[in-house]
Amino acid sequence: MNIADCYRLLELPEGASLARVKTAYRRLARRYHPDMNSGDRQAKDKFIELTAAYKQLLSVAPVESEEEEAAPAEPAPAPTPARTPTPVKVTRKSPRIEFVTPLSETEQQLKDISYQQLQQLLKQRKFPRAIALVEALAHRIPQDPEVRQWQAIAYQRWGRQLVKEKQVEKARSYLKKALKTDPHNRSLWAEVERDFQNLEKIY
Repeated sequence: MNIADCYRLLELPEGASLARVKTAYRRLARRYHPDMNSGDRQAKDKFIELTAAYKQLLSVAPVESEEEEAAPAEPAPAPTPARTPTPVKVTRKSPRIEFVTPLSETEQQLKDISYQQLQQLLKQRKFPRAIALVEALAHRIPQDPEVRQWQAIAYQRWGRQLVKEKQVEKARSYLKKALKTDPHNRSLWAEVERDFQNLEKIY
């Protein structure tokens, strides 16, 4: 894998700084982490590729200069401590720009702890508890797009389980909630479409 491929995998322009590489990796690693995508071989392979690209860029990505630190950062859904809101570009059928309010230290700690708990609950297939956890987190940190993504994933995973249990209407409801919660997530749309196809087979 060459350097250009590494930057492309992390959705960054070639030559992006080390700080931007780290931010992009954290965001994408959470999205494709195997614990958040149990049984999804494509997500696992993507996670492995991202990690390999990240490790390769650690030794070659330039360290930010003071001027670069002062310049607007690459838009990303993962919030980082900053003095001003970071714009996040919505990528699916909408030109609007969303602004992420920086989290306080307490909120960031709560988010990190909740993320670990959520991983465990999803891994253990305790979906109702996972949903309760992430809904409470979303209520506490409503401005965080990453939390909304986790919330949508929890809805989708529970919806998929309900499809397997042939609870048709309940499954349909949670799958729709997943799309409504994170409507611009293309990989989520692909997963939900697959779930709806399996739902149709029940009839």
